[in-house]
Amino acid sequence: MFFHAYLKIFVVFLSVFYSFVVLSVASEMRLDESPTKTGEWGRRPFNAQTVTVTPPNFAWRPVKGIERWELIVQDAANKIVYEIKDWQFNVHTPPVVLEAGNYIWKYRGFTSNESATAWSQEQTFTVPKNARSMPLPVRSELLKRIPSEHPRIFVRPEGMMRLRELAKNELSGEYNSLVKRCDQLLKNPPETTEPVLYQNKNAWKNELETWWGNRTKTIAVLENAATLAFVWNLDGNEHYAELAKKLLLAAALWDPKGATGYRYNDEAGMPFAYHFARTYTFINAKLTEEEKQTCRNVMKIRGEEMYHYLCPKQLWNPYDSHANRAWHFLGEAGLSFHGEIAEADDWIWFAMNKFYAVYPVWSDDDGGWHEGVSYWSSYQIRFCWWADAMSAAFGINAFEKPYYSQIGYYPMYLMPPGSIGGCLGDLNQEYKSASCLELVDIVAMQAANPYWRWYVDAHKTFKTPANYYTFIRKASMIDRGIDKSAFKAKEPADLPVSKWFKGTGLVTLNTTLLNSENNIQVQFKSAPAPFGSFSHGYDANNSYIFSAWNENLLINSGRRDYYGSPHHTNWMWSTRSENNITVDGIGQLKRSNEAIGEIIRFESLQFDDGAQYDIVIGEASAGYRIEKGVSEELVQKYSGGKILEYFRRHLVFLKPDVLAVYDRLKSVKPATFEYWLHAKNPFQPLENYFPNGKSLANANVFAEYIHNRLGKIKLNAPESADLFEPITQQQGIGILVNKVACRVDFLLPEGLTFTQTNQYDPNPQPKISIREWHLTAATPKPQQDIEFLLIARPWRVTKTDSIPVLDARYERQGNELRLYIKSNGKQRTIHFPNNSDAVTVK
Repeated sequence: MFFHAYLKIFVVFLSVFYSFVVLSVASEMRLDESPTKTGEWGRRPFNAQTVTVTPPNFAWRPVKGIERWELIVQDAANKIVYEIKDWQFNVHTPPVVLEAGNYIWKYRGFTSNESATAWSQEQTFTVPKNARSMPLPVRSELLKRIPSEHPRIFVRPEGMMRLRELAKNELSGEYNSLVKRCDQLLKNPPETTEPVLYQNKNAWKNELETWWGNRTKTIAVLENAATLAFVWNLDGNEHYAELAKKLLLAAALWDPKGATGYRYNDEAGMPFAYHFARTYTFINAKLTEEEKQTCRNVMKIRGEEMYHYLCPKQLWNPYDSHANRAWHFLGEAGLSFHGEIAEADDWIWFAMNKFYAVYPVWSDDDGGWHEGVSYWSSYQIRFCWWADAMSAAFGINAFEKPYYSQIGYYPMYLMPPGSIGGCLGDLNQEYKSASCLELVDIVAMQAANPYWRWYVDAHKTFKTPANYYTFIRKASMIDRGIDKSAFKAKEPADLPVSKWFKGTGLVTLNTTLLNSENNIQVQFKSAPAPFGSFSHGYDANNSYIFSAWNENLLINSGRRDYYGSPHHTNWMWSTRSENNITVDGIGQLKRSNEAIGEIIRFESLQFDDGAQYDIVIGEASAGYRIEKGVSEELVQKYSGGKILEYFRRHLVFLKPDVLAVYDRLKSVKPATFEYWLHAKNPFQPLENYFPNGKSLANANVFAEYIHNRLGKIKLNAPESADLFEPITQQQGIGILVNKVACRVDFLLPEGLTFTQTNQYDPNPQPKISIREWHLTAATPKPQQDIEFLLIARPWRVTKTDSIPVLDARYERQGNELRLYIKSNGKQRTIHFPNNSDAVTVK
C-alpha cells in the first residue's frame, strides 16, 4: 500500500518535472535575427524599403521547433492594420491590399506547447502610391477557385467549347498542325519500356547518356501523351484518346523512385511530374476509376518526394537552379490531383507562397537574370506555363509582378537582333538572339510593350511553336483582345543604348540596339550579394567581353562538355578563363556566392559635339581568397585569408571605336599579377596580321595563313602556340575574327611578359574539338600596387585599308593619370584620379 502511494507521488513528481523542463525549453526559444547569410533569402521587406507591390511579401528566418507564426503590421500611428495569428510558413503575403503609407512590422513564433518567443525587432517599410496590387487569397478561397471537373491545367472545363470553336476558325492553322503531329504519333508511337537505372548511381556523371536519355524518353512518352489527349478534347478522335491513355498508363507503371524519380534524376523526374499531370487532366474522362487510382498512387509518391525536398527549404534558401523550376511543376501536379490526393492542396499552397514571396530569385525588379540569357530563356519559358495555369485555375495574373514589366529589355540590351554568342553566363558562347523569341513574344503580348514586340518582329523568320499550350495561350489572348494589332511595334531608337541591370551587377554598353551587324558592345559584370559568381552565372567579377559587328573579339572562354566536368569546374569557373586578372596565379572563388562584386558607378554621357561615351567602375577584391588546390607556400603567404585590398576596374567606352580599361589593384603582400585575355583566333603582332599596316588587301591572305597554321596544330599539343610569333609589349596586338579585327595595346605597366596557348587547363572531353586562344600578360616582379591600362580598337577589315594607329599616350599630372587618345577623329582626355572613382572625360 505504501509502495503504491510512493509510486503515485513519484509519477506526479516526474510529470511536474517534465512539464517544468518543457516550459523552460519553450521559454528559452529565441528568434534568430542575425544578418542574412550567404544563400539565404533574408528578412523582407528590408528595413526602410519602399516596396513595389501591395501588400508586400514578408519573409523571415525559420527557427527549428516553431510550429506556427504570428505577424503584425501597424501604420505610422501604431494602429494594427493587418495581423495573422496562425501561419505555417516563414513567408507570408496578406490577402488584403495596404494603402499607400508608412508601416511597421514584426513577428513571433509559437512552439507545439504554445509557448511564444519574444517579438522580433520592428522594421519599417513604405507602400508608394504606384505600388502594384498583388494580394494572395487565403488558402480556402484559392482552392475553391479550382474546378471540380477536368481539365484544370491551362483551361477550365467550361472553356473547352470555346477552344473547339477557335480550332475551326481563327486557330485552324494551329489546330491542323497539332492534328498532323498526332497522326504521326499514331503511325510511330513512342516506346514505353521503363528507363534504365545507372550502373553506378554514385558515379552518374560517367553515364551521361543514361542521365539525359531518361529525360528525353520521359518527355517523348508523356509530352506526346498530353498532346494526343488535348487534341482529343478538341475533336473527339478516339484513336488519339486511346494512344494517350496507353502512354499514360504505361508511364504509371514506372518505379516512382526509380530511374525517373525526382531525387534519383531530377531531369527526368521534373518533366514526368508536369507532363503526367497534364495528360491525366486532359484524358480524365476516358479513365476508369481503377485507372485513375493507379495514377493517383503514382503521383502521390512522386509529388510528396518533390514537396518534402522543396518545402520549406525553398522559402529561405532558394538559390538552387533546378529547384526554381521544380516548384511550379509540383504546383501543376497539385492542380491536376486536387481533391483526389489528400496532399495535393499542400503542393498548390506551397507553390503559390513560393511564387508570391520568393520568386524570381535570380533577378530583381530591373529585369536582369544572374544565370545568363540561355538559362533565363529556358527557365522563364517554363515559368510561363505556371503563369498560364494560375490564370486559368485562380484568375491570377502572374505578369503583374514588377519584374515582368522589365523582363523583355534583358535580351534587347544583351543581344540586339541577329546576335550570335558574346554573352556572359553558362551555355551562351553560341547562343542566338533568335532563341529568345518564344519568351519575348509571350511577355510582349502580356505587357503590350511595343519595344519587345519590335524585337520579335525584327527577326523576320520567327514563328510561334506549334504545341497545345501555345494554342491555349493564343486562344486566351484572342478572348482578352490581346493580339499584334492591339499595339504597334516601336523600334527602340529613343531608348538609351546602354543599361545597368543593378540587381545582378551586369552592365551592357552598345552603340545601337537596332541590329547586331552595326553594334559594338561591351558586357561587364560585378555581381553583388546574393549572387556573386554562384550557379550558372559563374563569371568572375570585373570580367568583360568585347564584340564588334557581330563578331566576338575578347571572349569568355571554354565550352561546357557536361555540367561540373573537370573542364567546366576548373577552367570555365576560374578567373583564368575570363578577361580578368589573377594574383600570384590565384583567382576569385569559383562558382561562389561569397565572391561578391559591386558596380561602383555607371553613367552614359555625351560630349558637346554629340558623341557618346560610357563610364563603368567595378570592385571585385572580396572574391580573391585561397581555395583548395593552392600551394602550401601561398596558403602560408596569405594566412590571413585576404589577398587584395582593392581591385578597381574602370571602363571608358568612347563610342564607337575605343575601349579603355584601367585597373588599380593592391595586394596585402607583394605579388605577381597576370592579366588574361581570350579570343577565338591567335593573338599576334599586328605586322604579322597585316604587313605594311594594310588590312583590306591582306584579309584573304591572312585567312589562308591562319588556316594553314591551324591545320598544323594538334589540339592536345602544348607546343601549338609556338607556331606563332612571340608578342612584346612594344607591339600592337592583333585579333582577327572573320572580317573584323581588333587592335589591343597594353600601355601599363611596363615590362610585361606575354605567353599564349590554345590549350585549356584542363581540356574538355574529346567530343569538344574547339580551341580558343589565351594570352597572359604577367608582371616581371612582385609588387603590392599595380596599374594596368589597356586600349582596344576594333575595325572592319573590309571597310578600311589601314590599321588603326594607337593614337594614345598617358602622363601623370598631380593626383591623376591622364590618357590622351583620339576617338572617331576627335581628341579626348580621360582623367583617372588616384584613389577616387571620379573619372571624367573631356
